[in-house]
Amino acid sequence: MDAQSYKVALADLRAMRDKIKKVRAELAKLETDRNQRIAYLAAYDKAKAERIAPAAGLSVADVVALAPALAPDSLVGPDDSPAQRPAPPETTAAPHSTEPQPEPAAQPGAVAPTMDTTHQQSAPSAAATAGPTRPVVPDAPRTLPSIPERDAGDAWFTHTASLASTRPNFTQQARSTVFLDTTTGVLVHRDQTHRLDLGAATAADILTAVFHVIPESVERIYITAGDPWHHDAGRYPYLRDAVAAWLNAPIPGWRTDTGRGRDRMAGHFVHARNPVGRYQRDNSDSHVEIRSVGEWFDIDGDDPHTVRDAFVLLWQALRRHWSDAVIMGSPSQTGRDLWTRTIPTRGQHADGFPVLSEELRGLLHATAGQGRNELITPPRVPEQLPQLVEYDRTFAYAKHTWKSPVGTPRRITAATFAAWSEKEQMRALYGCGHWQVRVTVPDTWNHVGLLPAPAPGDRAWHYPATPGTTFTTWAGGPEIHTALANPIQPWKIEILDGILWEDGKPLDDWAKKLKETWSNLSAQAHFQGDPQQARAAHLASRAVRSILLYGIGSFAQRPRMVTGTTPRTAERDVPADAEIIGFDDALITWQRPSGFSRDPNAHPEWAAAIWSGARAALLTQRHRDDNTYAGALHTPPGSVIAFRTDALYLTQPQNWPYHHQPGDYLLKGHLTGPLPAPTSEEELLTLRDTGRAAFTTGQEA
Repeated sequence: MDAQSYKVALADLRAMRDKIKKVRAELAKLETDRNQRIAYLAAYDKAKAERIAPAAGLSVADVVALAPALAPDSLVGPDDSPAQRPAPPETTAAPHSTEPQPEPAAQPGAVAPTMDTTHQQSAPSAAATAGPTRPVVPDAPRTLPSIPERDAGDAWFTHTASLASTRPNFTQQARSTVFLDTTTGVLVHRDQTHRLDLGAATAADILTAVFHVIPESVERIYITAGDPWHHDAGRYPYLRDAVAAWLNAPIPGWRTDTGRGRDRMAGHFVHARNPVGRYQRDNSDSHVEIRSVGEWFDIDGDDPHTVRDAFVLLWQALRRHWSDAVIMGSPSQTGRDLWTRTIPTRGQHADGFPVLSEELRGLLHATAGQGRNELITPPRVPEQLPQLVEYDRTFAYAKHTWKSPVGTPRRITAATFAAWSEKEQMRALYGCGHWQVRVTVPDTWNHVGLLPAPAPGDRAWHYPATPGTTFTTWAGGPEIHTALANPIQPWKIEILDGILWEDGKPLDDWAKKLKETWSNLSAQAHFQGDPQQARAAHLASRAVRSILLYGIGSFAQRPRMVTGTTPRTAERDVPADAEIIGFDDALITWQRPSGFSRDPNAHPEWAAAIWSGARAALLTQRHRDDNTYAGALHTPPGSVIAFRTDALYLTQPQNWPYHHQPGDYLLKGHLTGPLPAPTSEEELLTLRDTGRAAFTTGQEA
């Protein structure tokens, strides 16, 4: 691309931006009209939210939010008095307080001790404060759940009976796998290459073509390019609808798989980008799944041969640490299976790791977010940016697996915490804990927010930074410690309630083996003379990252979602607690939660601890060997543009050490300005991609 082509492409992009703005404006008008129609229907004395929801394409909860008068009677019990409802964040009642309060006022919790800091003080300047990632409605906060009072809450602090993670006594069976590029029709099976005629690349076309050239059983088909499930996307309002239609299209001689043996995976997995189709041949024990290789790593024009080589290298590298290693369908499945094979057979945890009560798992699911994603916009940052610099933490989660919670958790009430000595309080906050706290931003604070707070929306978070703001939230020990001992100014933290575990190392052996595997493959990618093998080794190293990343995520165990369809002519049969996720002229597609399964490997406490540590490291991280620190709080106020999971976007480069170790900040993109500050995620990602390309070009020059 030359300079003229670049300018033309930019002009086209701006035109597209303007079109998108117009479409969004039209969509906003339609949504406003829809909401007004819902309000009009709600005036009818026999109106019911469960009837209006499917007609509007919304969940019952969404309709009730727009028309509170439609709230089902079952949601308002006789004891649901204002004194017993959760107080808003700034007026949370003190623990164990059950006295009705006509005008709720904030009650004192146990104030956490201020920690001495050895960090270098950042020089103050005219600064911007961090803003929320989405507009916050002041009068409609999302209230996080609390632990019930006294005995009712204390009963949560146990394990689920007869449910624990134990070392398996069997070996996973490898699946016969092929790699298919649906754009070119190239199929790679072992050391053989075939070219297929895929027709319209429907699931039926793919299965017919593959089994025509490979008569023996194929159990897994990885799609390396082409995204065939998106071919008819233009006919549907959402990608997810197009994917569901592709997966569910009838296939002569095949039906949807219902699972087999130890493999409990059954039915299709509808995902906009990386779906999974599971099929079983009629009157046969032949099972096959169609998956996207995008679950494992990003493809950049790589052919199926290179992708297959990457999986071979991955398997060989894992076998050096696990003699019975088998690559399963997804990184999360593979990660959890490998972890179970590190559970000790002797010692304290030889009987396995018991699973928390369903109540505590539900609490952690609702109160422990994952990565920090926040865009800070003008006037909190300059309208024109001098630069946009991207730093990404290499293999970040691997940095935070050395310590995890184990054992039976203890409840630490405000009264218990207040009765401890300062030394005991410090030890608890340094330990493996999850704390309900009331937080106050210092009056002179001039930097980004430190702790997540609930924002309107399902599992949405923002990071208050306005001086004097008070809010109630839950946070892990690493973040609480950062708020108390950050390099600028300690925040006021009041402990309202907490969960405290023993410190343990249930993930340490697993993570060390994966880190060594990642290091070896990364080195192989760097020193390999054959370009194709070097690329395959790089892809394999990225697959190891996915195994650890998604393996950790799988410990979190989300509540199960049941997906179903109802004919449009029978929309009143849509379950009352269902969310409408799609519809066409014939069917309404919905999903609803069905609680937690009895998963022996459900450990949300481990995922929560790692995520908390990773969010804290985005703010401040010590490099002992270099006797220095890195992170957002070690940049001038007003210079942080965005947080994006493991990445920081700044207005100026930093002299942070990088030694190719997990958690190190890697300079990944650099775009010189002046640049208009991004005001949306799309604009940020556009600048990010341009900055990465410019940085790569500069390195190659």
